[in-house]
Amino acid sequence: MRIPLDIPPGLVGDDTSFAVAGRWADGSNVRFWRGRPQVVGGWESLTSELLTGVCRKVFAWTDNAAVLNVAFGAHNALQVWIGGGLYDITPNLAQPPRSLSADPLSVSEGEATVSVAMAGHGLADGDLIDVTGAADLGGTTPNVEGASVTVIDVDHFTYEVMSPAASSATGGGPAVVVAPQKAFAAGAIDGTGGQGYGTGAYSTGVYSSPSSVDYFPRTWSLSAFGERLIAGPRGGTLYAWANDTDATAAPLTNAPAQVTASLVAHTDQIFALGCNEEVSGLFNPLCIRHSGVRRADEWVTAGDTTAREYVLAGGGRIVGASVAGQFILVWTSDRLFVGTFVGALNQPWRFDPVGEHCGLIGPNAFAIAGSQAVWLAPDLQFRNYSLGGAVQIVPCPIRDEMAQNLASAQGDKITAASISIYDEVRFDYPDARDGNENSRYLAVGLGDGSWSKGIMARSAFVDAGPQQDPIGVTPGGQVFWHERGRSADGGAFAWFIESADQFLSEDQTLMVRGLWPDMAGQAGPAALRLSTRFKPQGESRTYGPFPLAPGTGRVDVRASGRLFRVRLSGQGSPTGGRIGRPVFDVVPAGTR
Repeated sequence: MRIPLDIPPGLVGDDTSFAVAGRWADGSNVRFWRGRPQVVGGWESLTSELLTGVCRKVFAWTDNAAVLNVAFGAHNALQVWIGGGLYDITPNLAQPPRSLSADPLSVSEGEATVSVAMAGHGLADGDLIDVTGAADLGGTTPNVEGASVTVIDVDHFTYEVMSPAASSATGGGPAVVVAPQKAFAAGAIDGTGGQGYGTGAYSTGVYSSPSSVDYFPRTWSLSAFGERLIAGPRGGTLYAWANDTDATAAPLTNAPAQVTASLVAHTDQIFALGCNEEVSGLFNPLCIRHSGVRRADEWVTAGDTTAREYVLAGGGRIVGASVAGQFILVWTSDRLFVGTFVGALNQPWRFDPVGEHCGLIGPNAFAIAGSQAVWLAPDLQFRNYSLGGAVQIVPCPIRDEMAQNLASAQGDKITAASISIYDEVRFDYPDARDGNENSRYLAVGLGDGSWSKGIMARSAFVDAGPQQDPIGVTPGGQVFWHERGRSADGGAFAWFIESADQFLSEDQTLMVRGLWPDMAGQAGPAALRLSTRFKPQGESRTYGPFPLAPGTGRVDVRASGRLFRVRLSGQGSPTGGRIGRPVFDVVPAGTR
């Protein structure tokens, strides 16, 4: 008899091998495409230079000259690849310049101290500031560079000038700008919650404080405002880079000082999500603010501006956000909100909850594929949402391994990306068996719901877009084009796929005498291993591995049993192929 091995697509591993008989049970670096297993594409270096720090976000866009730019946000740096070169554009400041209300300064006769009214200034004793745009006051000049501040309260501080005032006065005019001069400090590499996601008070510690008081690793939001890059390190302010490799990113004037996530909407407005409230200056984890239309520095709510502020209903905190066509998706730790542009002057945007108990585990743990969002929630369930629909759980029959081995307190490192060429969404996560960094991935085919997985260390990943191929970054700072070639940048990589137990016959014992392979486009050597048993919990016997060179017509085997398990694997440079319907050559071998 000749019996084809015709298995439905997708790994099914969260059950016993006998319970999922007739399915694929395990694998690595093999996806399911058009119903058949196919080895993933290889990867090639984008640049020979290593990135500075551990990259958590990669973003590609083009400037007005159609030149490709690729930005990388690491725990300690912001870099950009352009024209084949890698440039450091890490900002020099950690807080934005801020325009103050009219006449915010006061001086006293005979004293060289200037008092400043600045709501929610967020400064500490000894911080340095620049003051510009101030008119002379009481016979002295309040404009300074690098002045040290003394904090009075959350809304007031003082600094010293060179000359004492000739008279007491209040003023300074309408154009006073205060620019804090804090150095941009490295953020945490690892989460430090200790007990898992959400441990500790939100925003414990101050921005740029040591990782011992941070409860999350440094992640970034990256987007394009026209041709300019808008970059936001989680917990810091927003920065803009104007496509000049000789310049660093600069803080956006008047933007909130502490921002969880950011994006640019189709209305040409920059959004800060989870940020300081405008009036009090206090951080509110559910506050959303946006700039004026096409005005990156306009953040003050007024009758003559289009900048506005919103506070989401419910508890928790904003974790991440994304543009989805002409809408904005905002995930809190518990809910999903949809932002809709309504165009009203007093409330140009409206944010409505569309699901509860479906929050986001980390700022980058989502992907937008067409009109569908797919993400991982804090309960480690995968979910999806299509505009106008309802939030749904995405069944994952290989979820248990990830859930049981996710590195403690490292959920913020999980990153998701679509791979549009294969209609796939990929989730890279840190597996405790390998350490604290992203080392493995799960992927779901959106067309048929098939799941696959692999061992591959990528701390950041982005789909093809303005660039032809996806880009992945290793925790060590290597940057690769993906789905290119059939090697790991010229070296070997490993793959395998293994079936669950297959009943070739439920009535009698069979002997497998041979197998006809069926692999299209095979590159490099592969191997076949066959395991048999007579009962579901009986002793297993393994035969092989048997080498499979490209074009092999038949593999001779002598293996008896009722249940058979097949494993195909490869490792080389090149390696790969697409598995069809291998055929068993079997004969009856008794009824025991």
